[in-house]
Amino acid sequence: MLEGNLFSQILLFSLPLMASNVLQVLFHMADVAVIGKFSGSISLAAVGSTATAVALFTGVLIGIGSGINAIVARYFGAEDADGLRKTTHSSAILCFLIGLLMLLFGLFGSRPLLMLLSTKPELLDKATLYMQIYFLGMPALALFNFGSAVFSAIGNTKIPLKYLTLAGILNVALNLFFVIVCHLDVAGVALASIISQYVSAFLILFTLFRNKDVYSLRLKELRLDKKHAAEILRLSIPSGLQNGIFYLANLFVQAGVNRFDTVMVAGNSAAANADALVYDVMGAFYTACGSFIGQNCGAGKKKRVRDSYLITQFYSFTIGAILGVLLVVFGEAFLFLFTDDPLVVEAGMKRLFIMGLSYAFSAFMDNSIAASRGLGKSLLPMIFVIAGSCVFRILWIYTVFEYFGTIASLYLLYFFSWTLTSIFEVCYFVHCYRRIEGV
Repeated sequence: MLEGNLFSQILLFSLPLMASNVLQVLFHMADVAVIGKFSGSISLAAVGSTATAVALFTGVLIGIGSGINAIVARYFGAEDADGLRKTTHSSAILCFLIGLLMLLFGLFGSRPLLMLLSTKPELLDKATLYMQIYFLGMPALALFNFGSAVFSAIGNTKIPLKYLTLAGILNVALNLFFVIVCHLDVAGVALASIISQYVSAFLILFTLFRNKDVYSLRLKELRLDKKHAAEILRLSIPSGLQNGIFYLANLFVQAGVNRFDTVMVAGNSAAANADALVYDVMGAFYTACGSFIGQNCGAGKKKRVRDSYLITQFYSFTIGAILGVLLVVFGEAFLFLFTDDPLVVEAGMKRLFIMGLSYAFSAFMDNSIAASRGLGKSLLPMIFVIAGSCVFRILWIYTVFEYFGTIASLYLLYFFSWTLTSIFEVCYFVHCYRRIEGV
């Protein structure tokens, strides 16, 4: 990461990450497809009704992983072995504890949260059951994100990809078995997910314990170091909350969707799979941005910090635009993967058309956030996200959407909130970049 051609290095670094992210999305799509094809539109809508709530918590874990990634990359670039060891061990403990807290919330808070979101009565029982089972896997998901963040920070994106692939294949096989053979409906999909999550967590932790490098885990060193735990929390918690805030605002969007009929809810659920696909492909370049900037900042290479930002910005915008246009053109074929109901497909296309033409513009916001995180800054980016992507979206729902009352007026809030937040995030990164020292 510290020498050579950044265009090729960033692309080669990002491709395994991209494959990992796409596999996660495809395996989730398999969940939804199995439910939609073999359990019907009610089960599909029930699982879809939980999507935003589940994404809120998984987004927090992913954000915390991004913060850990940036810290590990800086210590690795600065060749600070002691700081690196203490960071990895403290991060492992913190991630497990956070995952455990989420498990407890899922068991006792799922139904109240779904009721708060105005989930339709005919969907509530199935949606609650799905969430309660799915959240049993949160400690495993937290630990896998920790391990993936560490390996990505030191430039190894192939190990997380390998283990995710194995776990994902297991997930699909269990989906088919639990839903088609055992007739477990939404419970079967949730069970398949948590089993595969624990498998992937075990594999990545086993590798970190077996590894002899400075970033590996040692049982005798598994303790919270006060100084490094504070640094992890200072950067990772705002990063995690930043991700969570997106989904918190989207809870209000889901509540808006729930005002429409079940067909529209199911169509929105099917189309939302495209969001995850595009975001996660673009997200590979955001991870690359944080890792490359973190290592080069630690090594004092200011010009490579700037170039890393610009190159990852170019890649993420371009891939977002290409995928968005493809979804607009081939959207109906995509939606028929999840449902055989033409009315559900028609409803889903209302979302795909607007979102497909908007995805690329989110790159200016997310890439700038990752860049600032690579420089060790996460508090102000979180505040900008709260203002631009949370407060603004809620205001939009209670003004613009309330006035027009159409599904299009609801979906348009994404483009405008991304644009507003991007202005602040880009300006803040430029400000932070100008203040760093380097050659």
